Amino acid sequence: MSDTPASLRRKIKTAGDLQSVVRTMKAVAASSIGQYEKSVSALGDYYRTVELGLGACFRQGNPDAIVPKDQRKDDSEPVGAIVFGSDQGLVGQFNEVIADFAIKALSAVPGKPTNKPPGKPHVWAVGERVRERLADAGIPPLKCFALPNSVQEITPLVGELQIESEAHRAKREYARLYVFHNRPKPGAAYEPVSQQLLPLDAEWLKGLAKVKWPTGTIPQVMGTGNVTLRALIREYLFISVFRACAESLASENASRLAAMQRADKNIDDSLETLNATFHRVRQAGIDEELFDVVAGFEALTSKGK
Repeated sequence: MSDTPASLRRKIKTAGDLQSVVRTMKAVAASSIGQYEKSVSALGDYYRTVELGLGACFRQGNPDAIVPKDQRKDDSEPVGAIVFGSDQGLVGQFNEVIADFAIKALSAVPGKPTNKPPGKPHVWAVGERVRERLADAGIPPLKCFALPNSVQEITPLVGELQIESEAHRAKREYARLYVFHNRPKPGAAYEPVSQQLLPLDAEWLKGLAKVKWPTGTIPQVMGTGNVTLRALIREYLFISVFRACAESLASENASRLAAMQRADKNIDDSLETLNATFHRVRQAGIDEELFDVVAGFEALTSKGK
């Protein structure tokens, strides 16, 4: 059935309304990227301060001896993982990319050769879409957390993740803890990355002990060294998970922005085609009516003669 002017008008109106929604989502995604990127940048000084504090602790003792023993476990034990995805759609392959990356990494986590096979990973998903992807791959998350809608909501989420993961680690259910997320790249792109949170890397700890203090006064750790060290390690874990969440949200909005830009362009092309078709059909209707008038006039004129 050929399109009529009335049906084409409805299609043009629907496409215009959809384009308004798409452009609104583009504006929201563009503004959201900025706040999450600023939060990641603001963490730089805080992260540097925690590193200096850890270095001060390690300068007063052997890093291997200071690190709590419950962080040095058998590599054959199960691992824990926090995977950041999204709760909403319209983000392209965002969730598929990070889920496939995490699944592949968890199935090939490096460790010492032992006679005991590693157990099933303990996974916490942040985002309903990535939870579904992990469950379909045979790694159902222990718990799924909702993504924050602003920078202010990241801190409570990180606190919940720390409490949840620490409760399972205290029961010796896993030996190592990883975080998986998408990191933004220039040009509204992103890449999947991972970081081992626990146990702390021994080479990294020794490197911190050699970092030069920025002033001439060498600091001293007051009170019990292990108490201070544990507090700094908790801050380091908090910063690492916070940054992973902020980078994931920035990547999600960058992916949504790119998807909305493609949708906006497609709608523009569709509107151009619909408008051209509408004018052609309308002109054809006008021509047909004119031909009918001319034919009727000629018939009446011939009859009069």
